[in-house]
Amino acid sequence: MQEILITAAIGYFLGSIPFGFILVRTFRGEDVRRSGSGNIGATNVARSSFALGILTLFLDALKGFAAVLLTRELFPGEPILGVVAALFAIIGHMFPVWLRFRGGKGVATALGSFALLAPKSVLVAIAIFATIVFISRYVSLASMIVVILFPALVWWLDWNRNDPQAIALMAIASLLILIKHHGNIHRLRSGTEARFRFKRG
Repeated sequence: MQEILITAAIGYFLGSIPFGFILVRTFRGEDVRRSGSGNIGATNVARSSFALGILTLFLDALKGFAAVLLTRELFPGEPILGVVAALFAIIGHMFPVWLRFRGGKGVATALGSFALLAPKSVLVAIAIFATIVFISRYVSLASMIVVILFPALVWWLDWNRNDPQAIALMAIASLLILIKHHGNIHRLRSGTEARFRFKRG
């Protein structure tokens, strides 16, 4: 139990670092929550600065990666704790205490978290994501399709011979990300969802 609590704390506090908010505030003097979709994630940051959007994507993925890596170093031989760290890093990104629990949607953090845990599935997920964005230019649609498919990809490619609890935790993470996209789902159904465009700088 102690190991789970420590892992959850590591995951949450690393995941809760609001890099998108910090970068836009530092380099542009703006509050990213007041522009575009109001989200602190890479897609919304990229709408005002492509460079900062890419940096946000990298850092949001890195914090998930770091949470899993640190947990592995602290508790070697306990692979399920890596999945716990990933889940709580995603939760931290979605509900950061520093921003009154109003954070992002968790896609980039999930990408970084699961890169260590399910690398084959992540590679396939990236390919699917890129294809959908290229065809539709809807980042939200691509994100949702990927998170719906991800637990099945993991079962098929990475964890099929291991603990089904890991698949269940990944499925919970996918469900949370999907729920966070509820506004996008409404806008896609009504035809008002914005297609992705970016500004350089």
